[in-house]
Amino acid sequence: MSITLKYAPIVEANSISKDYGQVKALSNLDLKLLPGEIYGLLGPNGAGKSTLIKIIAGLLAPSSGSLHVMGLDPSTDPTGVKSKIGYVPESSTLYDSLTPRDFFEFISSIRKTDPKLASERIKTLIPAFGIDQYYDSPIATLSMGTKQKISIIAALLHEPPLLLLDEPLNGLDARSSRIVKDIISLHAKKNHGAVLFSTHIMEVAENVCDRIGIIYEGRIVAEGSLDDLRRKALSVGGGSSKADRAGGSVDTLEEVFLKLTHEQEEIQETIRTLRAAFFGEEKSD
Repeated sequence: MSITLKYAPIVEANSISKDYGQVKALSNLDLKLLPGEIYGLLGPNGAGKSTLIKIIAGLLAPSSGSLHVMGLDPSTDPTGVKSKIGYVPESSTLYDSLTPRDFFEFISSIRKTDPKLASERIKTLIPAFGIDQYYDSPIATLSMGTKQKISIIAALLHEPPLLLLDEPLNGLDARSSRIVKDIISLHAKKNHGAVLFSTHIMEVAENVCDRIGIIYEGRIVAEGSLDDLRRKALSVGGGSSKADRAGGSVDTLEEVFLKLTHEQEEIQETIRTLRAAFFGEEKSD
């Protein structure tokens, strides 16, 4: 029996690899993102998070493997794929000479969004993010946090089925961070869209995501709910001291992450070295 589009994956990546010369950024990575799902991507610096997001956005071509976004292949239909995506990059790439008003009009025109509908959305989003007073100021004069808000609004204007957010909370104040988290939830639950975002903020991943994927050395080494990841961490590295004391798994996402990326022992050794160097404590095995 065929699967209806409603339940077909919004993103399906099979054995995606990306090489930069001798450097392998992604290695035979598989990913499936479903409608109504919020998927958090966690990994150390250089693990391949931004590379994966850029490949899905059609900004990079994979070295090998296959990728489809809502049934479309970015390599053969890049415009069609981009029309389905709202993308917030890790570093804002805006036109500094424009004002936010000019920039949103430009984005609406290339997205072919109905001008009246775009105007209504902007009138809602501008005060929500508190940037009314900067609406007619050159983007070059604005703070990093305000530029980030502009990037987020631009990604939402055409109500895309897929949001790709690379560290979307960078530079945001607490109020705006809360609004972004609520928008992510509404997009997935009310609009049945999908969200893929990378973050270093464990609390966000733990409280917002339906599934979490941990990427390490270009591969997703574990994915699932927090409980799924806890079980995986226990099978890989044994119980933590907290879990041992409690008689079960009570690991935080941070502890699980460090276990699954094999960084826990390295961090403990680094801390012992620093204590010995700066506080005169003896290193112990």
